Amino acid sequence: MLELTLNAILSGILIAGYYCAITLGLTIAFGMLDIANLAHPAFVALGGYAAYLCNKQFGIDPILAGLLTAPIFYFLGILLYKAYYFSFAKRGTESLRAIVFFFAVILLIEVGLIMTFGVDLQLVRPGWQARVFNIGFVGIPMRYLVPFLVGIAMTGLLFLFFNRTFFGRMIRAVAQDSIAVSLMGAKPERIRTVAFGIAIASAGMAGSLLITIIPVEPSLGVQFIGRVFAITVLGGVGSIVGTLVAAVIVGVSETMTATFVGPSWTLGVSFGLLLIVLIVKPSGLFRR
Repeated sequence: MLELTLNAILSGILIAGYYCAITLGLTIAFGMLDIANLAHPAFVALGGYAAYLCNKQFGIDPILAGLLTAPIFYFLGILLYKAYYFSFAKRGTESLRAIVFFFAVILLIEVGLIMTFGVDLQLVRPGWQARVFNIGFVGIPMRYLVPFLVGIAMTGLLFLFFNRTFFGRMIRAVAQDSIAVSLMGAKPERIRTVAFGIAIASAGMAGSLLITIIPVEPSLGVQFIGRVFAITVLGGVGSIVGTLVAAVIVGVSETMTATFVGPSWTLGVSFGLLLIVLIVKPSGLFRR
């Protein structure tokens, strides 16, 4: 029982690394920019396919592929934000129309992936994926350890960027009071555009981690919508540290549930935790 419990906890912590990586972009868009980007998980799936293509055509490791394609996703984020801004934010017609807009983006990405790659599952198997480190009776699979370490690195870099750099603090300032930022001579929309580009770039990088863990298919992003929103709200909307803590809570809860109750119950774990937090502490575990 002890061995089973420790392995379940360790697996949950390792899984939390890429849960956090997948959620970081939504933490920026939803938490700091007040944009409920429902299409965020679709860009995660797109990042997985980009890593798959780089690996298949050029033999590039998926992690390196994620770094190489991050600038492309950054510019995709800029284009998406400009389309959102000129269509809705500038006219003051956000709300329901914007939600429909992001659903349309999801469908466009999904259809594009189906037309390009078909509906078959795709998985990248780098040389390190099958290795397992054993510490006593606890096994640490590399297919979880590497994405965990990269996810933690992404979290740390974004935390330092938003808390230690001038531009990162400007993004946080825009999230709190864009009028005050404009009075200081800055351009809030330019800052928001860059921030949204960073959010989509992090989604693309998260996709390159995801494809080393589980196979991807065009509609995979839809399966993560509930989980990423739950982690974002659970951790405290806009909090990078809160996102990491919430990802660990969700990851460990899911693996413990799958181990001792059954894997079919794991989909309800994140929503159950979300409901509890909304009732007990609606602001989440951390404030932005």
